[in-house]
Amino acid sequence: MPKRPEELRSHRWFGAEGMRAANHRSRMLQLGLGHEEFQGRPVIGIVNTWSDLMHCHAHFRERAQDVKRGVWAAGGVPVEIPAMALREVFQKPSTMLYRNFLAMETEEIARSLPLDGLVLMGGCDKTGPALIMGAISMGLPAIYVPAGPMLSGHWRGRKLGSGSDVWKYHAELRAGTITQQAWKEMESGLSRSAGTCMTAGTASTMALAAEAMGLTLPGAASIPAVDSAHPRMAAAAGRRIVAMVWEDLTLARLLDQRSLDNAVAATMAFGGSTNAIPHLIAIARRAGIAMDLDRFDAISRRVPLIANLRPNGSTHLMEDFFYAGGSRGFLATLAPHLALDARTVNGTLGAQLEGAEVFDRDVIRPLDNPIFPEGGVAVLRGSLAPDGAVIKHSAASPGLLVHTGPALVFEDYNDLDARLDDPALPVTPETVLVLREAGPVGGPGFPEWGMLPLPKKILALGVRDMVRVSDARMSGTSYGTCVLHVAPEAALGGPLALVRDGDMIALDVPKRRLDLLVDEAVLAARRAAWAPRKAVQQRGWTGLYQRHVRQADAGCDLDFLERGAPSPEPEIH
Repeated sequence: MPKRPEELRSHRWFGAEGMRAANHRSRMLQLGLGHEEFQGRPVIGIVNTWSDLMHCHAHFRERAQDVKRGVWAAGGVPVEIPAMALREVFQKPSTMLYRNFLAMETEEIARSLPLDGLVLMGGCDKTGPALIMGAISMGLPAIYVPAGPMLSGHWRGRKLGSGSDVWKYHAELRAGTITQQAWKEMESGLSRSAGTCMTAGTASTMALAAEAMGLTLPGAASIPAVDSAHPRMAAAAGRRIVAMVWEDLTLARLLDQRSLDNAVAATMAFGGSTNAIPHLIAIARRAGIAMDLDRFDAISRRVPLIANLRPNGSTHLMEDFFYAGGSRGFLATLAPHLALDARTVNGTLGAQLEGAEVFDRDVIRPLDNPIFPEGGVAVLRGSLAPDGAVIKHSAASPGLLVHTGPALVFEDYNDLDARLDDPALPVTPETVLVLREAGPVGGPGFPEWGMLPLPKKILALGVRDMVRVSDARMSGTSYGTCVLHVAPEAALGGPLALVRDGDMIALDVPKRRLDLLVDEAVLAARRAAWAPRKAVQQRGWTGLYQRHVRQADAGCDLDFLERGAPSPEPEIH
């Protein structure tokens, strides 16, 4: 049965008798609202991650107005609430350091204010997962409005993909094959509008995962940020969240094992970002749903990669994906690998996909003609990664997927930066580049350093890929034979901390192995002599994060946030 007005959460603030409720009502009147405009109506919190430094969300001021339009039309009361904008590129040392901060902020905003439902406005890589994690823990009805990808980049008659082509052409600049002037011209053509990266990077991966999980309206994940369909979707989300409040359709009632498995299948078939793995594990754990690395690998082995987008496929980008049929066409193609009876904000997933079509089968491939026979990410284990590591093998060099070579170890990013282009660097194309002190604790914050740039002397040989191993993440727009998320990380004394120059490292992606070929007695002696290189910070958020963050294989949530019932409702005094 639908809720009655007196059952609304906001009624505790505005509907009671006495001095406190009168004071609450008077403050709403102070905002210019009449009693009839807010009493007995669902109050919808629009959690907006807009900022003057949030390039991906530059359109969110306008989109918040579109959401409000929808909320008012459905009989709700919209209230826009700013939240921390997690800005890729600008935010140092890593936006991942602050994902859990925004998750906590979202939960506490919702808990402490007179809100009945949430519209979560995110998109840039960590904002979506953070907002969803906080909303799950709070337990209110919520709907996600993804920012949408930016327009395709263009330069000298070529399409440019954000991230992917920065790495590609910077390597050519360092190799001397393009000029500084050409590099500057490319820079100007790369990011042409508001919106997230238009490659199959983390932002589009997580938007698609959210849609597959049932947390967005149909097709919302792929609409370009500046397309007129985007404000229409935002207004529709505003209308829908009001109905969800009356239906008491919370995320806890939406999400189950089927939902998360759908998100993983979509991520793998999309060739999505390796960053999706810790994000989806963290989301699942917030919802009390089982999810680990082995489940990712099992799903990846059975789901083909069908999105022909950079950095996995051809020159196609997210704008092309939208025109080809978008997220609905993609998920409809993937339907045999999805639980279509899983619940969404708007019915079942199967109902959301009814009538979906694909208009370009080069962009969204059929299941029997994929661009890669299995999902884009593989999970590795072995003596170098006992708790797991990941590789985006769909964007790696096939000839390096089985490789054994000597390690060249960089102690941290500063060491890498200082020595990478030294002409005397002892490196050959067979070398395995190793970076440590880049995990959740060591970074701190698990920075995106995993796509190590190649040494200049290697670029001069015409080589454009090498095996690289680290406890770091890498951008979802990145590519190459990069083994990431090695756990336990070096800062905690994991095997990565024990690697020395010249040690042989064996990678075997088909067998899902990553091994350090060093005698156990030698490793035991190194382990006994090991000591942490960096002290855990004692102050502020970073100190709290380092003391409580879980490892990559466990989702990188804080240990005291990842599970448990929602915090008690506040007393209204």
